[in-house]
Amino acid sequence: MSSLLKVDRELKSKVETFRTQISSEAEHLVACFFPKKLLELDQFLREPILNVTDLKEIHSEIKFRVPEPILFTNSHDGMDTNTRKRKLDDGLTDESWQGGTKTAVMPEGIIKCNTKLVDLIERVKPEIRTLIEKCNTVKMWVQLLIPRIEDGNNFGVSIQEETVAELRTVESEAASYLDQISRYYITRAKLVSKIVKYPHVEDYRRTISEIDEKEYISLKIIVSELRNQYVILHDMILKNIEKIKKPRNSNAEALY
Repeated sequence: MSSLLKVDRELKSKVETFRTQISSEAEHLVACFFPKKLLELDQFLREPILNVTDLKEIHSEIKFRVPEPILFTNSHDGMDTNTRKRKLDDGLTDESWQGGTKTAVMPEGIIKCNTKLVDLIERVKPEIRTLIEKCNTVKMWVQLLIPRIEDGNNFGVSIQEETVAELRTVESEAASYLDQISRYYITRAKLVSKIVKYPHVEDYRRTISEIDEKEYISLKIIVSELRNQYVILHDMILKNIEKIKKPRNSNAEALY
């Protein structure tokens, strides 16, 4: 029995240590990290990379050679030797012309991504992950401060619950930014594959440029939203810090 009590005390001690650690970290985030981060993101928004006036500067050329037209003959397999050779030179495998799986070999090698946007995305993604992680820590802190359920005197508790709801909303929106980036890559890859399949259709190439411009604008909006979310959370929590940390006053607690 004594050993069980000892284990129980050790566990309670560890839990209390965890609560203290979360509390200390969260208060530091709200008081210092959030204002620091919002200033960093505001400065990021002023950088030339996010203030391109002519969006043609962020376009990326699709370097894929348009194959020459192919003339068919009345040979037994639908093409002569010279035609077959020309197809292979244009980057198409011989199997694709014999009823097998159609594949393409890129004469120029791999078709590159838009490196300018990739570089920008690689700067924005860590900021998104940071916001999600820090919001999770602050949310845990506020949830641990919520007192046991009682009748009446729950105004401070409602403030805590609203704060948790706002933090959860920010987390969800930040996660959607990551989904948006993934969708951009998938959409662009499909369009590039269309260019490979239909290299004579110029509309696909123009659509690539439109997708890149849209993603650039979206990335700038994301950075702006990240900054705004830090501002809102910092302001909201500081304005209600007393009720968040002590939702019920001592006089009311003495009545129960």
